[in-house]
Amino acid sequence: MVQPLPSSSSHRHGHAPGQRRSTLLALVLLALTAVLLMGGASVGSTGWESVLRMRDDPVSWQIVVDIRLPRSLGAWLAGALLGLAGAVAQGLFRNPLADPYLLGSASGASLGSAVGLVLMGSSVTSLNLLYRLGMTGMAFVGAACAVALTVVLARNVQNTLRLLLAGVIVGVVLGAVRDLLELRHPDILQAMQAFTLGTSAFVGWEGCVLMAAVLLVCGLATWACARVLDGLTLGEATAASLGLPLAQLRYGLVAVLALATGTSVAQTGLIAFVGLAAPHLVRSLVRVGHGRSTLLAAAMGGVLLLAADILARWLVAPQELPVGVLTAALGGSYLLWRMHRSTRAGGAM
Repeated sequence: MVQPLPSSSSHRHGHAPGQRRSTLLALVLLALTAVLLMGGASVGSTGWESVLRMRDDPVSWQIVVDIRLPRSLGAWLAGALLGLAGAVAQGLFRNPLADPYLLGSASGASLGSAVGLVLMGSSVTSLNLLYRLGMTGMAFVGAACAVALTVVLARNVQNTLRLLLAGVIVGVVLGAVRDLLELRHPDILQAMQAFTLGTSAFVGWEGCVLMAAVLLVCGLATWACARVLDGLTLGEATAASLGLPLAQLRYGLVAVLALATGTSVAQTGLIAFVGLAAPHLVRSLVRVGHGRSTLLAAAMGGVLLLAADILARWLVAPQELPVGVLTAALGGSYLLWRMHRSTRAGGAM
């Protein structure tokens, strides 16, 4: 007896639990974001006093509105960009250990920042708007040029292994050029240390607007390319059978990866493990297609980086730890635990 094919309604019902769980996770992440933003507005050298007195005290108002809030929102946006970029990288390369910095964008941004410091001065704490915009632009241009160089060396984006190897080579070479530049201009070493350790301390409202716009563009582009990422998880042949222009869409995904990573790095420096851990956390909680999972990974990345930023400000207050160091320690510990757990279970991460 021939069994009937499953109907579209039963197919939808099969995905309903995953969609419900993803909706619940999205609501939880939004609630956590709101709570953490309020917490970020209250963490600082003056604590809650600035929040309580901000209506009557112009200095307290400036501390909360012009310093703490944009810093907290900027940390969330930077983490969201890294989380989205990490999800795209892991889907594009079909590798759960892929992170946003694989294509050389981190080394390119570092080199761009070093060149900017040489050209414009070595004071990373400068509050001059033109200086900040110039440094942001140099870091972004460096990241974009590094990814473009990686694609040129790989000749195309069809061979993911060749693309990964080209990214490693570009990263090493550009890192060496940056080191030579630092040796030639030792006055930029302190400022470059702040960049490489990662910090959200210098993010203002302008940076938040820029990151929000880029996050919107990248989120829409990733949603539009979600079918390709879903197909790639099942292999090249399955992705090709969808009838989609794979080469063009791969270039589009690489552009999204470069834009999201470059914008985040340009604003906050090098933040480790957020782009790698956020997609892992989402996959451990829900099983949905890339259309939803990439957006959830973005929200998860924002929550992770904002929570780490608040913790970095609070642990040794009134001083603070570099948030990149904290995310590296916490993210590395989490991934080591996941590797140990998967090894004992005999499965993959």
